[in-house]
Amino acid sequence: MKLLLTSNGLSNDSIATAFAELVGKDPRETKVAFIPTAANPEREDKSWLINDLYQLKTRGYYVDIVDLPAFAEDQLREILKGMDVIFVGGGDTFYLSYWMQKSGLSKLLPELLETKAYAGVSAGSIIAGASLGLASRPLENPQAFRDKDYDELGPKGQSAGEALCLVDFVVRPHFNNSDFPLVKKDFLEARAKDVPFPVYAFDDDSALKVVDGTVEVVTEGEWVLLNRDKG
Repeated sequence: MKLLLTSNGLSNDSIATAFAELVGKDPRETKVAFIPTAANPEREDKSWLINDLYQLKTRGYYVDIVDLPAFAEDQLREILKGMDVIFVGGGDTFYLSYWMQKSGLSKLLPELLETKAYAGVSAGSIIAGASLGLASRPLENPQAFRDKDYDELGPKGQSAGEALCLVDFVVRPHFNNSDFPLVKKDFLEARAKDVPFPVYAFDDDSALKVVDGTVEVVTEGEWVLLNRDKG
């Protein structure tokens, strides 16, 4: 299985190179299915989403937009089997989890990722991990996220707490980003004590390249690995 887990998409040359290496094809011959679903509940300016798409466009990738609520499971399977990369954008992690299950994509992914790469931005990276317990809303209100089977942190009636578990660690993007004041080393260290997995926290100029379980940190910035002894 091949994954690239980012905070901020293809935000620098190192991450873009790692992405191209992961896919193993020329960008002009690479078909990317971009899933913007997590952004749907966000009602503020979405320049960040446009930037994620623009990064792909300027590097020459073919990009199709695949919003999960718009497709039935059989339609998704047909669309995605013709793609090289499933690229999951950022936004509301718990809304994304709901639609990953509702659309059937969470069930389809193990088969699809035998031949395709997975890439994530922010929520799209968090959901690939072993738990959503260090997503932004549980960081702010840890009592609100009891477990993966009981969650009310996303939009009413469209919220789930199920991670994809594509990797056996927790993913925490936006390390030391001023827009995420709780995503600092001291605070994460304290919260990570309650998490039964290693935790990779990395900034907007870093990413995790994962090939068949082997993790490589791609960085022009800062990152930290917590809970090393829980791996």
